Amino acid sequence: MSYLDESLAPGEIVVARFDLHWTAKGWLILGIVLIPLVIGIFITIYEWLRLRGIEQAVTSQRVVRKTGIIGRQTEEIRLSAVETVDLHQTAWGRILGFGNVNVTGRGESDLTFVRVADPVAVKRAIETAYSTHVESGKAK
Repeated sequence: MSYLDESLAPGEIVVARFDLHWTAKGWLILGIVLIPLVIGIFITIYEWLRLRGIEQAVTSQRVVRKTGIIGRQTEEIRLSAVETVDLHQTAWGRILGFGNVNVTGRGESDLTFVRVADPVAVKRAIETAYSTHVESGKAK
């Protein structure tokens, strides 16, 4: 029950109710539309910068994954220390062409390329670099 209905004196009735014009609700509508839009823009910019800050590669001596926008975090495994290269790909990953490649080194070292495009080619490149530069004796 509204305040107006509760506050009526005995015998008093409401003759008419007055609603606000839709333009008075403009800030509410604007807030409903703009707040998610503004927040969405900030999230999009952050995600774009985060994704641009990721570098993943295999060199002639190591496997490297670097992340960070301003700060930097790197994970590296020397090719000579690589023990296994595992591929994890879901059904959707096979259909859309993405997956995870997990490189395990000696000891407790572990490096994962998450949602990498063409994971079979990534696995093949790491194994080729290993066989070319480690098994042939070129790596130090």
